[in-house]
Amino acid sequence: MSAYIIDWLNLLLRWAHLITGIAWIGASFYFVWLDNSLETPTEDNKKRGFGGQLSSIHAGGFYEVAKYKLAPPMMPQHLHWFKWEAYSTWITGFFLLALMFYVGAETYLIDSSKMSLNPLTAITISLGTLAGGWIVYDLLCKSPLSKNGWLLGIILLSFVALVAWGLNQIFSDRAAYLHVGALIGTCMAANVFFVIMPGQKALVAAVEKGDAPDPKYAAASKVRSVHNNYLTLPILFLMISNHYPMTYGHPQAWAVLMAILLIGAWTRHFFNLKHKGIVKPGILISAAIATLILAWAIAPKALPKPAAASSDPVSIVTNEEALSIVQQRCASCHSATPTDDIFKAAPGGVKLDTEQEMMQWAPRIMARSVSSKDMPFMNKTAMTDEERIKLGTWITAQ
Repeated sequence: MSAYIIDWLNLLLRWAHLITGIAWIGASFYFVWLDNSLETPTEDNKKRGFGGQLSSIHAGGFYEVAKYKLAPPMMPQHLHWFKWEAYSTWITGFFLLALMFYVGAETYLIDSSKMSLNPLTAITISLGTLAGGWIVYDLLCKSPLSKNGWLLGIILLSFVALVAWGLNQIFSDRAAYLHVGALIGTCMAANVFFVIMPGQKALVAAVEKGDAPDPKYAAASKVRSVHNNYLTLPILFLMISNHYPMTYGHPQAWAVLMAILLIGAWTRHFFNLKHKGIVKPGILISAAIATLILAWAIAPKALPKPAAASSDPVSIVTNEEALSIVQQRCASCHSATPTDDIFKAAPGGVKLDTEQEMMQWAPRIMARSVSSKDMPFMNKTAMTDEERIKLGTWITAQ
């Protein structure tokens, strides 16, 4: 029953995280588009202090939007703030992280083949990564480096690469990837909480007092908003990365991650320019080419022959031998009646009790157990490399 309850908590938190994430990133996309699409205001609107204006149509209605250069002469009676989308996304994400990797630290977080850790130590490293990562990021953004956007970007990217590499030496492959996502998400939400919102509150307070707003708050908020904007596509990838072991299960998973982050940010740059009326299809083409190159670079390599048949020009693995390996190493979870202590229902509905079922799922066995070695989960059943090679040889011969 406890596993059933945890599954429901996982489902509800993941659903809430998805909903709030859509709200946050959707609002971010809209305001970036809006800001980049503003047109030069008319002379009358310039006199009213407008810095830009935009006309649009949606759902059968016309909209007129105007942006002040800094602030309106009087504070509007109703002012809409956009903050809870960010806060809710981070809160649901953190609880989901805790449920998966803290409650199940020994199963999901710790990989004893990399580093022998007790749950408390592993959780402390996890929390320290999130808090420490934000502190380092914030200090770098407040340093003189912030005056050079390209230099700051390179240093921040190098920092993320270092964290990704370090986590990959400590945690399980999947946990390392999701922790990089959690760190980036933490920095994005903290940007809103510690920089953007205080800047907006200072702007409102100045208008209410009749004072001229200090432009430094708008400048600082703009920098952090730009960072959040370019991180939207990378963070979306990290949210779904646990489904794709060919990325996080690669021997150089941290490098694969950095390549995907760069491709995502580069793709986002295309849309940022497009909103300003600058269309550069070469950006999307180069991003697509880079993705194809990455897919080719991390593609599974040809399997060696099983040791027992290395001198035989034709290596043969019988159906019975393959089924024996699958039932011994996989069927404790992937069965109509699982015997695993964690999974009480076959994950993904994949059952491998019979030869027919094994043949049905042979491509997935190849992808998850042979190519990426992501399965069995955390290799709980101690599948050997020789057994993986035999399964691959059998599947290739089908």
